[in-house]
Order: sequence, then structure tokens, then C-alpha cells
Amino acid sequence: MNYKNILGFRIAQLRKENGWTQKQLAEMLNVDNTTVSSWELGKNDVPSAIIVQLAKLFDTTSDFLLGIEK
Repeated sequence: MNYKNILGFRIAQLRKENGWTQKQLAEMLNVDNTTVSSWELGKNDVPSAIIVQLAKLFDTTSDFLLGIEK
């Protein structure tokens, strides 16, 4: 599994654990909900600034999101 798939899986997992829809997460990040969907599916790269925002929103680390740490 490549980093895009791991990152996408973890974004989807943490989003669902927080009870947020893709649209809600997209609004928090100031992006379109189709962008969130493409990240979760591993189709597009997630900008590094967004990874930092996601780590803060999900109260985790960017290393966890990227699959560097379990």
C-alpha cells in the first residue's frame, strides 16, 4: 500500500470516528468535498499544509497520517 492509500484510509477512518461527513471536513479545510473524496480514495496528493491541518483537527501526528508511525 502506498502512502496515498494509507493517508486516504486514515483520513476516512478518523473523519468517520469524529462523525464528520466529507462535506463537513471539506468546509473545515476550505476545500471542495470532491477533493476530500479524491484524497480518501488515494487519487490525489494531499498538500503538506493540509496534512498539518488534518493532524491538528484529528489530534494526531502527520507521521501517523502518513503511515510512518502506527
